[in-house]
Amino acid sequence: MKKLLYVFWQCTFGILQTLLGLAHFLVYVRCPHFWYHGALVTRWGNKASVSLGLFVFVTDDLPYYSRVEGQMTRQALAQRLLVHEYGHTIQSLLLGPLYLIVIGIPSTVWGFWPSLAKARREKGISYFRFFTERWANTLGEKTTGEPSMGQLVID
Repeated sequence: MKKLLYVFWQCTFGILQTLLGLAHFLVYVRCPHFWYHGALVTRWGNKASVSLGLFVFVTDDLPYYSRVEGQMTRQALAQRLLVHEYGHTIQSLLLGPLYLIVIGIPSTVWGFWPSLAKARREKGISYFRFFTERWANTLGEKTTGEPSMGQLVID
């Protein structure tokens, strides 16, 4: 019942991001997919991961694994990333049409703006320190009962 309510809410209150997620899903329909707590997860070759309503796209590459090698396995890091991205889907449930403005844009700027990425690398600041990412970690952990990315430095 919880999963059905999750899907219904993403397809109504979170319709904007879910439609964007559907468009991405159709482009990457040949990639592997699976269900995770009601979200449709796609493993893709992109170096970034993104959550768009009902749809989660996680990197199959883990380009930053070398930064945590020895601390955890590749599989453990991939699972933590999935929990983090699932946390973004919960943000979508809570914020609805505001998700793209409150979470999507700031998160994208924090992740991809060259001067911010450079500062994170030089100062060893975790990508997950930013409010959108920290909140996604917390929500993902609370709803799944699994560990998320914490304050890992992965840049």
